[in-house]
Amino acid sequence: MSVFRTARLLASALVLSVVALATLATGAAAQTSLTIYNDGRVLVRRTLPLRVPRGGSVQTAALGMLDPSSLFSLDSGVVIQRAAYDGAVDAESALRRAVGRKLLFRRGLRIGNGGVQVDDTVSALVLAVDPLRLQLPNGQVTFHMPGEPLFPPDLVVTAPTAVLTLQSGEARDALRVGYFTGGARWQASYQVVLGASGAARVTGAAVISSESLRADSAEIQLLAGSVSVAMPQPSPMRDQVTSKSRMAMASAEAAPVGEQRVGEFHLYSIPEKLTLLPGISSSAALFAPASVRYERNYVVRGQLPYWGYLPQQPDENEVPVEVSYTLKRARRTEFGDRPLPGGVARLFQADSSGRLQLVGEAGLEHTPAGEDLRLSAGNAFDLTAKRVQTSYTVRRDSVAGGWRTTATADYRVTISNATDSVATVDVTEERRGVWTIATSSVAPEKLSSSLTRFRVRVPARGDAVLTYRVRVTW
Repeated sequence: MSVFRTARLLASALVLSVVALATLATGAAAQTSLTIYNDGRVLVRRTLPLRVPRGGSVQTAALGMLDPSSLFSLDSGVVIQRAAYDGAVDAESALRRAVGRKLLFRRGLRIGNGGVQVDDTVSALVLAVDPLRLQLPNGQVTFHMPGEPLFPPDLVVTAPTAVLTLQSGEARDALRVGYFTGGARWQASYQVVLGASGAARVTGAAVISSESLRADSAEIQLLAGSVSVAMPQPSPMRDQVTSKSRMAMASAEAAPVGEQRVGEFHLYSIPEKLTLLPGISSSAALFAPASVRYERNYVVRGQLPYWGYLPQQPDENEVPVEVSYTLKRARRTEFGDRPLPGGVARLFQADSSGRLQLVGEAGLEHTPAGEDLRLSAGNAFDLTAKRVQTSYTVRRDSVAGGWRTTATADYRVTISNATDSVATVDVTEERRGVWTIATSSVAPEKLSSSLTRFRVRVPARGDAVLTYRVRVTW
């Protein structure tokens, strides 16, 4: 158990007070723009109302929590020669600053004069940390805190501040700096309403979740893509346990987010300025509602092990019939020409009364323009399948350097359809190495060097049987 366990009890309250004070933009003079990344990094660009004289100067700026190694000047004529930053706002850091000083530790409440409850405290001299050593009033040394530490104000950093030594080629009315912080992330959210005629209506929004970041009236951009990190990124803000987030949704009349390509990534600019508050999620439409064609797909996945030996499997097993929907995104269409940032897609379909019901939810990766969108919706209810291995033989041959094993197995897949319409079900087998389909009742399609598909037509309120023989060598 850490010697700082008691001190950590103060960390959340302390950091929350810092969040309340360390607003990224305060007042009309300060300007802030943010680029929020999917992984939680936030690039902050700030214009601070600080007069910078020509030549050398020292400026003090309350920047809030940041990664000090990322601090840089946004003006080519201003050089940050040195920077001193103290962003250690937690109880452990305050305890380190207290080495050589006496602290009060609250042990609880006791009954004082007149029967009034008062704090029961004890003082101790902080000798060192790592490991913690405290000297009690009687001279004894303990390695454990005797209670909850009470820090004097001069040991607590409430507003992280940077002291900057600057060199400027000319006098300026403001200082423009950039740096990385954390405490916010974003992802896309899509709603797909499936129609009965094979057409779907798609809407999309960028959802920004502020965990601990606070910014007043900031210009916000969202970058989609996996930007590399040189080393594990320390979080500038500690994770907060917040109450249930409130949702501040963008107005339906708001302009959609603008999109552009930057480097190998895509950047989305929110047209209006937003205020970010801890625990509040905001959203903005990514594009106008689009109408697209879709296909429903059914898949029964194979039983072959992806690598290694082929075992004998005599038992018949029920296997799920997976359902997915493919949204067609042909080039030269409004929806097809649009790159889609990764996020979550929810599929809805109307019931007999016209009420929309959730029929699937799927995560999706960043999808380039012109690429169809395949969304998994779960398992079918009225389509069921059973698979059994009907025969199995194995042969071992001596070859130079060892043995070669060849296994041959026959499979039977029975698919039942309880609906009133014909269904086409894809039965797939996927394996690496040397293997072949020797015979089958339905012609196999080799989709890649490792994936083979059988397209099985299942009649309405009927069954279809697929048989095939697999030969595997290892």
